[in-house]
Amino acid sequence: MLSQSAIRFIAVVIVIFCFIAYLLGSVPNAVWIGKAFFDIDVREYGSGNAGATNVFRVLGKTAGSAVLLLDILKGLLAARLSYLIANTIDASLSSKEIMDLQVLFGVMAVIGHLLPIFAKFKGGKGVATLCGMIITLNPQLAMIAVVVFLLFFLTTGYVSLGSMLAGISMPILFIRTYGMEQWSVAVFSIAVAILVVFTHRKNIKRLAKGEENRAKIFHRPNQNNRLA
Repeated sequence: MLSQSAIRFIAVVIVIFCFIAYLLGSVPNAVWIGKAFFDIDVREYGSGNAGATNVFRVLGKTAGSAVLLLDILKGLLAARLSYLIANTIDASLSSKEIMDLQVLFGVMAVIGHLLPIFAKFKGGKGVATLCGMIITLNPQLAMIAVVVFLLFFLTTGYVSLGSMLAGISMPILFIRTYGMEQWSVAVFSIAVAILVVFTHRKNIKRLAKGEENRAKIFHRPNQNNRLA
């Protein structure tokens, strides 16, 4: 049985890793790439969102692809911090405990993406970072979610619709795979569905009114649509 001092040490280490995961998520790839290579703040153009989709629209496919991959990498690396915990605290963790930590650190990275300390807490919608986290949790389920996204995106042209339906599929996929025994994953998957819908609430209104723009991420970038 662990002593009180050992428990406090483990708690401190986990808190430190949570902060590291948040900082990873806070790296505003869309903002930094836009400013460094195009002298543009993408939050002032297009949808005003600091995410890969808006970068595709405003800066083109090369910049958009780079931002997409880097945002996915943030979630993947943050979740994989769980494997460093055992070495840091010199303890053997079960697979369930490691998955609990993957969820915790991945969520912190998503929070960082939504509210980045390096970009005045004005970030993106977190879908790509969530994807990276889910790849660490279960690559097969991540692939199914990507297929759901692509199916609806390619048939409708709406990135928002594909993202929301992929997010809503998460509880079905994870609870079917792990049941409720892995409670952290079950709660996380339900939270993902709620979060994705919440962050796309403006898109939902535009979809309902028929005003949502279909994505043309592989067309010529448009830097004329500057926000007022």
